[in-house]
Amino acid sequence: MNNTNSRRGHTLSHTSGPTSRVARRATALLLIPAALMAPQMATACASCGCTLSADAATGYSALPGLRFNLEYDFINQDRLRTGTGTANAAQVVNAPSNPALGGGEIERQTINRYLTLGVNYTPDPRWNFTMLVPYVMRTHTTYGQQSTPYTSAETAPDRISGSRLSELGDVKLIGAYQGLLPTHNLGLQLGVKLPTGHYGTAVNFYSGPNAGAPLDASLQAGTGSTDLIVGAYYYRAVSENFDAFINGQLQAAVAHKQDQPGTDFRPGNTASVSFGLRYEAHPQWVPQLQVNLLRKSADQGALADTTDTAGTVAYLSPGITLRVMAHLHVFGFAQLPVYSHLDGYQLFPRWTATVGGSYAF
Repeated sequence: MNNTNSRRGHTLSHTSGPTSRVARRATALLLIPAALMAPQMATACASCGCTLSADAATGYSALPGLRFNLEYDFINQDRLRTGTGTANAAQVVNAPSNPALGGGEIERQTINRYLTLGVNYTPDPRWNFTMLVPYVMRTHTTYGQQSTPYTSAETAPDRISGSRLSELGDVKLIGAYQGLLPTHNLGLQLGVKLPTGHYGTAVNFYSGPNAGAPLDASLQAGTGSTDLIVGAYYYRAVSENFDAFINGQLQAAVAHKQDQPGTDFRPGNTASVSFGLRYEAHPQWVPQLQVNLLRKSADQGALADTTDTAGTVAYLSPGITLRVMAHLHVFGFAQLPVYSHLDGYQLFPRWTATVGGSYAF
């Protein structure tokens, strides 16, 4: 979202009329410079991380300065799915994704809450640098690994094992170059995700038959991997009142601390694409609509669930951004899943929610 009309004008050439107004929004379209803030954390599935483009929610910008962003994401995975349809406990056990195990794990629910602090510095219109620091709050319950054939006793209340964690996750550092076009509305990203969160077997189940046993490696706050991040984004005004954007990002592990035979783990690669429209007729409130796509490959290693962690998901995400003060913006979004194709059996959300704010100095 734009700060003020006068501030927007400082980033433009001296032109006038409707064309210049469209160009003005294309050059200082939004508020937050580009580094996808959506926290794609250590995930046990293709739908555990938020796919919303928070950059587009509150905005891209070529304006120099320092900005602080805070985002809260809520993802409640309470539906078992496989492929493009729903699944049930009997399917998981009687038609397991890995037949060699003679059954399957019946997961019950995973609730993910992410609180992410973003610090962004733009020294000049060509460059910006972002640090993202996530705090992960996750509860997970499961009926555990059950053998074929399935019986109702395997999903009785006394079979539920639970875990919870609240701690720092993996920090991201991302730089972007916006000097390819004179309007600075095309950017290229290069960054790294660092293994700053606890990983491996740091957290155990606290209740149920699995009490004392380590939580899955992919459900820990961190992955133990160093990931390379590359991306690009483009935004522009498409009419007097509408702005459009598109961005994409690829994240792949290039080194992992869990590399010993029998205890190794490497998270799957992720590729995300988001595009959408913002209605800019009213400076104080900007409704918008995003489409968010995510493809995740399977986790690898002895500690990985290699058959139940890959997939492709798509969300339709309506939301609104509000200007509270000259330099303070807040936003809220709901994500509604419109497509999923999941490998094996995975927990999937009915909806997700994101709220956040940004303050620019």
